[in-house]
Amino acid sequence: MAAESSLASRLYRGEAGLNVVGKRKMWFTAAAILVLIALGSILIKGFNPGIEFAGGNSFQVPTSVGTMQQAEDTAGESLSTEGAHVVTAQQVGGAGGSFYELRTTQLDQAQAETVRLDMAERFGIDPNEISANRVSEAWGSQVTNRAVLGLVIFIALVTVYLVLRFEWQMAAAAIFSLLTNLALTAGIYSIVGFEVTPSTIIGFLTILGFALYDVVVVFDKVQENAKGITARNNQTYGEAANLAVNQSLMRSVNTSVVALLPVGGILFIGAGLLGAGTLKDLGLVLFVGMAMAFVTSITLATPLLVVLKNRDPRIQAHNKRVEARRANPVPVKETRSKAASAVAVEGEDEEPVPAQADAALAGAAAPKVGARPAGKRSGGARGGRPGGGNRPGGAKRR
Repeated sequence: MAAESSLASRLYRGEAGLNVVGKRKMWFTAAAILVLIALGSILIKGFNPGIEFAGGNSFQVPTSVGTMQQAEDTAGESLSTEGAHVVTAQQVGGAGGSFYELRTTQLDQAQAETVRLDMAERFGIDPNEISANRVSEAWGSQVTNRAVLGLVIFIALVTVYLVLRFEWQMAAAAIFSLLTNLALTAGIYSIVGFEVTPSTIIGFLTILGFALYDVVVVFDKVQENAKGITARNNQTYGEAANLAVNQSLMRSVNTSVVALLPVGGILFIGAGLLGAGTLKDLGLVLFVGMAMAFVTSITLATPLLVVLKNRDPRIQAHNKRVEARRANPVPVKETRSKAASAVAVEGEDEEPVPAQADAALAGAAAPKVGARPAGKRSGGARGGRPGGGNRPGGAKRR
């Protein structure tokens, strides 16, 4: 019994009764505060763009020179002579072996060559073992423009689908939840100072589909619960939507956990323990975005849908009928007593019927199956004595 009444069991059965929709003012207030903080950080602090967006240089140093920290410190000493510094450092593996990729602030061709030779001398290796590349910010701008165009097209197509599949209120709530998710994820990048790379942009576009998946699952259950709701006076639209959230909550939790486990493996094991730096940018944005998508789909999308639907005159009238019925309930005992009083008023001028006669009348009121109606009996039709004309010998009696 204790296991069946636990919170986990009730969540799996959709019987937890969590009042998610009823606390929508709290969710909206919290979301507004977080979005304002995120936008403030983006406008004031900005992002930490990688060299693909800000421009810079990249140096590849063999791992034989020592640890990555040693390579970064030595490269920093060489760069300081030219007024530059190391932005990021990561270990990259390739077919020819692994190497350290050191990304620096922007240098011209002469400065980059001077730094390369100085680094080779400090490391005690051949200068040909260190390769240098210059990255222009123009390429990053092209990636950003294409990503923004893809985002606009995606939102337009998804809006059309949601309107056709559900209704415009659901489409508006889903898009609002999606944009809030993107704003919060971008704000976390700005606040923490994570580097923004092309992999980050790809990750942002990837989380769009996941963010909408949870919303569509919940809205499908809302549509099922609210079907024909105006014909019933026992549940408001908000209660039907809240029930849908409880019924699909564990499905959303399971989906999010299953999706976050491999992403967490990429981020913490691949990038953290194994040092696969190329996976860090993609894994980080996916992990943050998917976690925020789960929260916004539950606490924002459905409550906003209820706010929009409650403005519909049909839903308003339905909600008022439900509230009026609950405010003035009619007890069953009172209904029965009123019916008994009505029967007593109708029969107050009649004489009481004895118990034997009542039983006889009750027996007469229930004719046997196949018996002819009493009104068609020949004796009653002629007005003679009952049974006198049909009984044998009755005509001879005087």
